[in-house]
Amino acid sequence: MPELYPLLLMPIFDERPWGVRDLRPIYTRVVKEPIGESWLTWEDNRVANGPLAGRTLGELSKQYGRDLVGKAARFDDRFPLLVKFLFPGDKLSVQVHPDDEQAHKIGQPCGKTECWYALRAQPGAQVALGLKPGVTLEQFKQAIQETRAEELLNWVDVHQGDMLYVAAGTVHTIGGGMVLVETQQTSDTTYRLYDYGRGRELHIAEGLAATKLRTNAGKVVPRTSEGLDVLVRSPFFEVEKIRLREAIHAETTLASPHILVAVDGAGIVESQGMEPITFATGEAVVVPASVPEYTLRPQWELEVMRMSLPTSAVAEPETRLAPSLSAP
Repeated sequence: MPELYPLLLMPIFDERPWGVRDLRPIYTRVVKEPIGESWLTWEDNRVANGPLAGRTLGELSKQYGRDLVGKAARFDDRFPLLVKFLFPGDKLSVQVHPDDEQAHKIGQPCGKTECWYALRAQPGAQVALGLKPGVTLEQFKQAIQETRAEELLNWVDVHQGDMLYVAAGTVHTIGGGMVLVETQQTSDTTYRLYDYGRGRELHIAEGLAATKLRTNAGKVVPRTSEGLDVLVRSPFFEVEKIRLREAIHAETTLASPHILVAVDGAGIVESQGMEPITFATGEAVVVPASVPEYTLRPQWELEVMRMSLPTSAVAEPETRLAPSLSAP
């Protein structure tokens, strides 16, 4: 069995009606059909480098187990974190995701807590997190039926550099005019509660059952540690942002893999015994948990986000939820 090494993954582009055709500045391409998401670490993403080229992340997770996914992962045969770029050109449907307990009841391995980092945000960009204070589930259900549910959502202004934490059970949606980096538990369980009358299938009963009127969703209060921007620490993931002008040496632990996502510029990942990997904006490299160390070297300059699992008990992040003065 080939030894594990840092894996360059090929993105998967997902067409969505609310997406965009111009994916710059993340990807230098203009496409015919609107793209809403670029999936970077899903089970179907394929390896682009080395002896394991062509294999999927899902196949390798089953084959290598903890050596790839880490001891802190809940499952030994499933990659624990899904990272995406989101390109909303219009409002997404209003959604909610179940928490772990609710997911287990329907036979799913885990729920879906996620976070969004705003790489770009045009003036007036907004997301909705939760219902306005005092709104009941019955009132929200009635508003869905009357095609006015967005009036009861808690809309929040978004600016470049904001990190937003979306705890499972939070009713939410994303407006247009942004480029977001999403980090989440590896789950695709989504209940669509409202779609502005666009005619797509809704999951109202299941979604309302999964909805929590109070969660820890909101803008994460920034933290800086040892020169790194710690964007969020939670029980489910840790996300950092690093701007490099010179090489840094990093050590992994057997507890968690590292996901390196280039968000500006290009760089090289080096590890002992393997050919260096060059990756550029929009690409992700997964450093398996069993790879003890690596060097990250910028090509001129590199801004990279690094995602991993917490290796000890972590509380939910400190957040603030200031509603917008104007609804969309």
